Amino acid sequence: MRSLAGRATGLGPVLLTACLLAGCSSAGSGSGGSADTAASPPVSQAVITASPKDASQEVPADTPVKVSVAQGRLVSVRLADSTGSALAGKLAADGTSWTYDGRLALATPYTLDTVAQDPSGLRAAQHSVFTTVTPAHTFAALFTPEDGSTVGVGMPVSLRFTRPIADRAAVEKAVTVTSDPPVPVAAHWFGNQRLDFRPEKYWPAGTKVSLALRLRDVQGSPGEYGTQAKEVHFTVGRAQVSTVDLEAHTMTVRQDGKVLRTLRISGGSPDHTTYLGALVISEKYEVTRMNSQTVGMGDEYDIKDVPHAMRLTASGTFVHGNYWADKSVFGSANTSHGCIGLADVKGGSTDTPAGWFYAGSIVGDVIEVRGEDGDTVPPDNGLNDWNLPWAQWLKGSALAPGASAAASPPAAWSPSPLPSPTADPSSGPASHAADRASAQASTPTPPTGSPDAPATAPSVH
Repeated sequence: MRSLAGRATGLGPVLLTACLLAGCSSAGSGSGGSADTAASPPVSQAVITASPKDASQEVPADTPVKVSVAQGRLVSVRLADSTGSALAGKLAADGTSWTYDGRLALATPYTLDTVAQDPSGLRAAQHSVFTTVTPAHTFAALFTPEDGSTVGVGMPVSLRFTRPIADRAAVEKAVTVTSDPPVPVAAHWFGNQRLDFRPEKYWPAGTKVSLALRLRDVQGSPGEYGTQAKEVHFTVGRAQVSTVDLEAHTMTVRQDGKVLRTLRISGGSPDHTTYLGALVISEKYEVTRMNSQTVGMGDEYDIKDVPHAMRLTASGTFVHGNYWADKSVFGSANTSHGCIGLADVKGGSTDTPAGWFYAGSIVGDVIEVRGEDGDTVPPDNGLNDWNLPWAQWLKGSALAPGASAAASPPAAWSPSPLPSPTADPSSGPASHAADRASAQASTPTPPTGSPDAPATAPSVH
């Protein structure tokens, strides 16, 4: 399903587009919604409206940020910049509106998370992202992950440029990624506005990674120059790599090579298969909204309080809590629109399988999905770079032998087998076939941050 997160954590704004995370829609089969056949849960009557609208670009820095709710009251509103820092706004005395009228930073992605409650106590959540205007004749890189963050072993360094890059070679030369202990890292362009870096295999646990942006005065396109001279540092935490077996309806959670727990799951139905391959967690939402309309599925579902949701693709695939399906579904049947569902309760609980997995996961953790049916997730759908074989990855650098400095379409790619279940989680897959979970009707996953960081994207149920 597609979700509007109320309380979110992640890599900063990965430039998500639709606010209603299309949770659980399936790639290939074009689904994108709620996961099972059980009766729909009660729906909150609260209707949230936010301005600027979700996915807005080039928003003037003096634009007021406003949130209002009809048929209810606001419970929480959080406006945050690319570093995750919250900006304080004013809540109206009647609890139906909230406003921030301070000046926004230029060329910066912002996230706006709102939770409202209707008179009967049912809650609705909404998550939106917008980016402020970039000064004329300049460009900046939005990056993921955030400076000072701790991430999982599958986190690539992902840059989203605020303007199309014509001279990719010049820009790539101005960006370096190093690590301690040293690990060979290579760059790959996805089109002319996204540049990612990753090692051949997953990062070793405990690695310290540094990103240096030396873009100031670099000409990215005729008459457009970079403005940044910045360093970003992050740490790779413990190695958590989970394996989903869609045929057995299970997810085995491993940390540093040891099995912590095997959970019963429900994956995508035959009509909405889950993506296969290595999927990287890019965002976490304690509660979010998933709406089938965001993935072109009409009025099939609209669940405004999906608990413990973690984004796996920009198109809307999530692993999330499910309280509306019969508990017998988990471990026995695949019934979703592409997402990976775990048993939960309304409102979420730390004692449920979904709550336990959510609490123990961080952005950058990997879920490797295996099954007989489904498509491999495209490497640029979210932060799923690992699904591109290393030889093909290397060809995506503008500095590779024979490469063109000018922008070109994303490199072609083909799926490759997943590593064996006993492989060292920190060593990464030889190549991955991503889980074909449903995609949210948002846009592709961007990097986190202001001209300093890229953001994340939509969801599927």
